[in-house]
Amino acid sequence: MATLGLIGSGHIGSTLARIAVANGLDVVLSNSRGPETLAGLVAELGPRASAGTPAEAAAAGDWVVVTIPLKAYRQVPVEPLAGKTVVDTNNYYADRDGELPELAGGTTSSELLQAHLTGAHVVKAFNNIYFEHLAVLPRPAGAPDRSALPIAGDDAEGKARAVELLGLLGFDAVDAGPLAEGWRYQPGTEAYGKLYGEDRAANFFERKAAPAQAAEVTATLAAARR
Repeated sequence: MATLGLIGSGHIGSTLARIAVANGLDVVLSNSRGPETLAGLVAELGPRASAGTPAEAAAAGDWVVVTIPLKAYRQVPVEPLAGKTVVDTNNYYADRDGELPELAGGTTSSELLQAHLTGAHVVKAFNNIYFEHLAVLPRPAGAPDRSALPIAGDDAEGKARAVELLGLLGFDAVDAGPLAEGWRYQPGTEAYGKLYGEDRAANFFERKAAPAQAAEVTATLAAARR
């Protein structure tokens, strides 16, 4: 049986864990406070769930979701994630993450994680959907009201594995391009918290962002960092 490892078990992480267990996956949860703090969630999820350290969740997962504050990205274990598909749900929030000089020049949050996890296949996903929506929108393959979420990644293998995971969890995927294009569904953009329909999302990501729109988002993020 396939296993989903979770580094971070907040709103998004715990919601993904519930969806994964409901769809027949095992889950290994982790957070920064220790496995014992996840006992209640593990009990809720039942025998398919267990808790461990981030390194243990990384080692156990056939896929691993990193869903922690961006400022903590350097704490993600490197070695156990080598060769694995890592789904990054992060967004940059200045009031939470503080000043991150690494983002200067337009580097995206997922590019930071990929640079840290040199041997992993990082794919940006689940960062543009509210956790309340994530909990109620999974649908079987082929359902007319099945939602589609954007993904971005720098290699075909990682994207293919991410599409497989999204499919198991009840979602279709729309390819938004490489990690450098991940800004297009971050906070402050048209695709953040809105475009869950496949046709609308596909149309949005197939067209090139206007230079003015890209500049506006970049300026908004830069202002938030000051």
